This record gives sequence, C-alpha cells and structure tokens, in this order.
Amino acid sequence: MAMASEGPKSAALILLTLNLVLYFIVIVIASWAMNHGIQRSKETASVLSIPARIFPIYFPIGNMATGFYIIFTLIAGVVGFTTSLTGLNNIFQWNAPNLNAAAISSLTTWALTLLAMGFACKEIELGWTNSNLRTLETITIIVSATQLLCTGVIHVGASEVAHRIGRV
Repeated sequence: MAMASEGPKSAALILLTLNLVLYFIVIVIASWAMNHGIQRSKETASVLSIPARIFPIYFPIGNMATGFYIIFTLIAGVVGFTTSLTGLNNIFQWNAPNLNAAAISSLTTWALTLLAMGFACKEIELGWTNSNLRTLETITIIVSATQLLCTGVIHVGASEVAHRIGRV
C-alpha cells in the first residue's frame, strides 16, 4: 500500500521544486519592473491627467494594464514561492494534516496566479510591452499551468492518505 502513494509524492516534489524556481524568477522580474516603474513614475505621472496623477499605476515600460499586472504578479510570486517552500516540507512529512495544509495553500496560490495570468492576458491583448514583460507574461502563464498540476497532485495524495487512514 505504501507504493501507491509514491507516485503522487514524487510528482508533487518535482512540481513544487519547479514552481519554487519559477516563482523566484517571477519575483525577480516583477520586482525589477516595480522598481523601474517607481523610479520613473514622477516623469510619467507629470503628463497624466489629475485623477491618474494622484495614484499613477501607469508603468512606462508597458501599457495601461502593466501596473495592475505587476502588482498582482508580485503578490502571486511571493505567495507562490512561500507556498512552494512550505509545501515541500509538508510533502516530506506526507501525513493527512500536512497534505491538507499543502492542498489548501496550493489552491490559494493557484487562484492568485490565475488572477495575475488574467492581467497578463489583458496586457498581451493590449500589446506594446518590452522583452522583460513578455518574459514575465510567459512565465506567469507557464506557472499557472504547473501550479494547477501541483494542486491536483497534492489533492490526489491527500485523498489517498485519507483513504488509507479510513481503512486502518
């Protein structure tokens, strides 16, 4: 019976490690974009109309969706990195409470990543972004898919452990 749970455990470890790396890359690029936008916001905001000048979410390196995209991607990256790190610990434990904690945090991270991916899709639709933002958009879309797979694998592992406990 222990062999049945090795498949989801191995897959979860691989996916969590991959997500850890991808979310770290997301954090680095989104942090750079945020810093770049903040440094250039004074000159950018000076040409905007009054409501936009008060709180400029317009970034000089993209389009009108870039500000929202960068903010939500940075949040999703930090939450995703943390979830992947704690998820690795939970998967190593491989018991019901830890797997349930990993499952719910993975689902929350996936929801935040989908929100960031939605803004990435809107930014792609509007066009005119530089290569750093296109890289961030691509990685955001990829990590949303790998996070979905990771969430599914963790839920399968949690249900197997719960089913095994129920039989004992």
